[in-house]
Amino acid sequence: MKIALLHYSAPPVVGGVESVLGHQARLMADAGHEVRILAGRGAPNEARFSFVSIPLIDSRHPQVLALKAELDQGRLPSAFNTLVNHLSGVLEKALEDVHVLVAHNVCSLHKNLALTAALRKIYERRNTPRFILWHHDLAWTTPRYRSELHHGYPWDLLRVDWPKAIQVTISRLRQEELARLLGVPLERIRVIPNGIDLQRLLKLEAQTQAIVQRLDLLQGWPLLLLPVRITPRKNIELALSTLAALRVYFPRAILVVTGPLGAHNPANARYFERLLALRSELGLQGAAHFLAEVCDTILPDEVIGDLYRLADALILPSREEGFGIPILEAGLAGIPVFCSDIAPLRELAGEDGVYFSPDARAEDIAMQIKTRLTASPVARLRARVRQGYTWEAVYRRWIAPLLEEIGGEK
Repeated sequence: MKIALLHYSAPPVVGGVESVLGHQARLMADAGHEVRILAGRGAPNEARFSFVSIPLIDSRHPQVLALKAELDQGRLPSAFNTLVNHLSGVLEKALEDVHVLVAHNVCSLHKNLALTAALRKIYERRNTPRFILWHHDLAWTTPRYRSELHHGYPWDLLRVDWPKAIQVTISRLRQEELARLLGVPLERIRVIPNGIDLQRLLKLEAQTQAIVQRLDLLQGWPLLLLPVRITPRKNIELALSTLAALRVYFPRAILVVTGPLGAHNPANARYFERLLALRSELGLQGAAHFLAEVCDTILPDEVIGDLYRLADALILPSREEGFGIPILEAGLAGIPVFCSDIAPLRELAGEDGVYFSPDARAEDIAMQIKTRLTASPVARLRARVRQGYTWEAVYRRWIAPLLEEIGGEK
C-alpha cells in the first residue's frame, strides 16, 4: 500500500507530532508499505521512505504567517484562495498514486488554514486517497486559541465532519472533545495512543535489542532476571519451579537466566541438561530462557545492565554465595530483590530484600512475588508501558489493523 504522511514539518525538526510521524513512517515502511512524507520543513533522513518538500505546507512559511495574521483578526485575505488553489494542485500531484493519506493535526489546527482548505477540496472531488485525519490538538476546544477563531469559512473547516474520512485521536479526552465538536457519535472516532521509543529511551545495546526481539521479552509480566552462571550452587531449579507456580497467576511471566555454564566444573554441563529437562517437564518452553542457548559469548556488562532496566524483579535462589553483586545491581536498577535468606545476601539487601529459604516451596515464593509486584504501582505501570505503549506495540495493536481494514475496502 502507498501511504503518505502529512504535517507542517517533519524530522529532523524536533516536535511531538514530528516524532510521532517519524515513528509511524518507520513502522509502516518496515511492514512493507511504500511510504512518503509530505512536509514544509524537514529533510529525508531514512532510506526506507521518501520525502517530498512542499514549502507552503509549513506553518512558519512567511506567506502562510502573513495570511494567518489576517485570518486571526477575522479577515479573509484576497490571497487566501490563490494559495488554496496552488496547494491543492501541488498536493494532488503528490498524492496521485497514494492509497492512504495520514494528515497529522492539519485538519484540527489553524496554523495553515489554506492547507486545510486545499485538503478539503481534494477530499470532496476525489475518491482517493483514503483520508485519515489524525488529531493531536483541537483548536476549537483550546481556550488559548479562541480569539484567533471565527465563524464561517475557513475556520469552520476545523469543526465540521469529513464523513468519508477516518478520524483518529490520541486519547479518550480528545475523542470526547472531537465528538462534541463535530456532532458525531464517539464510535466514529478511533483512539490510537502515541508510543515510546524504548530502545532510545533506555539506550539499549544492539545485542540487547536482538535478544529482546528474539525472545519477545517485552510482553512478559513479570519479567524475572537471574544473572548467574549455570552451576548447581545457584539453585536455578528453584527459580524454574517458582516461575511455573507464578504463571498460575501471571500466564505471561518470564524468567531470564543470563550466564553461561560455570567454567571450572565439567559437572555443570550435566546440571544444565537437568535444568533443560525440568523446563520441559514444567512446560516452560518460551517462558524460561537461558541466554547460554542464544549467545555464544559472555554477555557484556552493558547488555546485563539493559536487562536489569527491563526486568521487573531480581530472583536469586542461591544456596551459597560469598558476596552478591546482583543485589547491588538490582538496587541501582530500582527493581525489587527476591533472594535466598543466606548471610551474604541479607547483609547486602538488609530490610529491603524479600527472603526465602533455598529449600522453600516454589508456591510460597511465587506468592511473595505476586504480593509485592501487584501492590507496586511502579511495577504495574512499567509492565503496562512495556507491553502496550512501545511504538512497535502501538503499531501492532492499532495501526496495522486500521491499514488492513482500509486495504480490505478495495
